[in-house]
Amino acid sequence: MFNRIIVVCTGNICRSPIGEGLLKARLKDRNLEICSAGTGALIGHPADPLAVEVAADHGLDISMHRAQQATQPLLSSMDLILTLDNGHSDWINARYPQLRGRVHKIMKWNENADVADPYRQPKAAFEQAWTDIETGIDAWLQKIG
Repeated sequence: MFNRIIVVCTGNICRSPIGEGLLKARLKDRNLEICSAGTGALIGHPADPLAVEVAADHGLDISMHRAQQATQPLLSSMDLILTLDNGHSDWINARYPQLRGRVHKIMKWNENADVADPYRQPKAAFEQAWTDIETGIDAWLQKIG
């Protein structure tokens, strides 16, 4: 059973806050720890305004999110580490090979696709990221119950 789940992207201001918010919303009836972090986090920064807007368009409030760095102690404390693209998985696996079995892409069950980074892109890129992240999370939830 996965009791502690983290979603990891680059800056922890676009994709992973959306993933964190979606997981929390979908698993709200369970007593789980769900968070997010970045491989190159903009530590302390809020979620990108377009990420907040797209999340709000879907009824999710991520406005209180603040970015944090993916560190060895944080990652080691997690049962499942969901990454948004191969670069994030490679970054974690290279630094912390002992975590390899816990690191999986959010789109693992969807052709192991990457979720494109919408940073500094128009709102449509954030909407596409939302759709891809939601698809990935829905597939994970079918696998983990």
